[in-house]
Amino acid sequence: MDDYRLIADQVADDIAAGRLRAGEQLPPQRRFARHHGIAASTAARVYGELVRRGLAVGEVGRGTFVRAAAPGPEPALAEPATARVDLELNFPVLPDQAELLSASLARLLRPDVLADTLRPSTVDGTPVARAAAARLLARTGWAPEPDRILFAGNGRQAIAAAIAALVPVGGRLGVEAMTYPVVKAVAARLGVTLVPLELDEHGLLPSGVREAQVRAVYLQPTLHNPLGTTMPSERRAELAAVLAARDLPAIEDGIYTFLRDELPPLAAYAPDHVTLVDSMSKRIAPGLSLGYLVPPPATADAVAGAIRSGGWAATGFALAAATQCTADGTAETIATAKRADAASRQRLVADRLAGFTVHADPGAFHCWWELPDSWRAEMFVAAAARHGIAVTPAAAFAVGRSRAPNAVRLALSAPPPEVLASTLDTLAKLAGKRPEDTTVD
Repeated sequence: MDDYRLIADQVADDIAAGRLRAGEQLPPQRRFARHHGIAASTAARVYGELVRRGLAVGEVGRGTFVRAAAPGPEPALAEPATARVDLELNFPVLPDQAELLSASLARLLRPDVLADTLRPSTVDGTPVARAAAARLLARTGWAPEPDRILFAGNGRQAIAAAIAALVPVGGRLGVEAMTYPVVKAVAARLGVTLVPLELDEHGLLPSGVREAQVRAVYLQPTLHNPLGTTMPSERRAELAAVLAARDLPAIEDGIYTFLRDELPPLAAYAPDHVTLVDSMSKRIAPGLSLGYLVPPPATADAVAGAIRSGGWAATGFALAAATQCTADGTAETIATAKRADAASRQRLVADRLAGFTVHADPGAFHCWWELPDSWRAEMFVAAAARHGIAVTPAAAFAVGRSRAPNAVRLALSAPPPEVLASTLDTLAKLAGKRPEDTTVD
């Protein structure tokens, strides 16, 4: 047997054993060749053999990736496999964004500039940072006042600080009946009780907010996670009127609004009652974390105090990096490319899951899949895991004793497009079977 096939066998063994996971990128061919002491042409033949066997997929300009596991002859509800394609976490990273950021942030590595960024930072940053943040957070019909902007280490810390400032220990926070799971964990840590509030196809119902016995409300008006809905302007205005009538504070999670910013935020309708939260993690990269808060003047001191006491202040370097890539346009270049990437992934979902009940905004990085009646969400998650695919059941988002729908959320941003396409094909075939089937085709 030719040497390249022996090496391909070794890589195939690593894939089968889970040492190389589905969706994982293989080294560039030249690096692979050096590691194995072979010629570059031989490395190319190894990769070609892996593609021929259906174990890898190559993408022009991106590299070669371990392919999503195809359905095999094992029982559908066997134990989860080690290999996985991650459709649970949503941190979109584009192939060329590291190069863009490297060029943008190069000046920060000058000794004099670096020394300045490594000094302690304050929760209100600097005038330059606030001005850049105001441009970044501006949306159609609304822009924050720079002097109102506060900074936290990341979006999750910003949410935690807002909750801590607005709801005392033992207090009640109203949330959508299906909500961001991190909010559930944060509330538990802070000793805050979550109260589920009713939703419809347009988002949070104002009538539920009007009647709820809560100290504040947390909600996601744009590209709701997990449902993907966006609250129309009429509903935002109605909800703002309820907040004003009850003098009730609200926390608006705007993490995904960079993907769809044509509507003013709820904060534009209720500026005296809404604290807007945003971050850089999804907009740019998880490793460039910075949280933004725009509180009303009446609660600004309390929110700033919560950031300080929680140890949630941003670092000087992260603040400088976010300010730099915002000021020179790199942040918007990346965000624009991510909007196109999200749209292309949603087209894959529409194609590969055609015939199923899937709810998704055409510009979102996630979708909500109502499963066929033959499946229960937890059973489907276990079956998908057997094929190396991680998805999230509806129960992860349900609040309290709220009944979880028979659905799963698919986070679309992590796998390369070709891997995502084959993964969706696998899930579609799986959903087309019944759980009691002994094999999956």
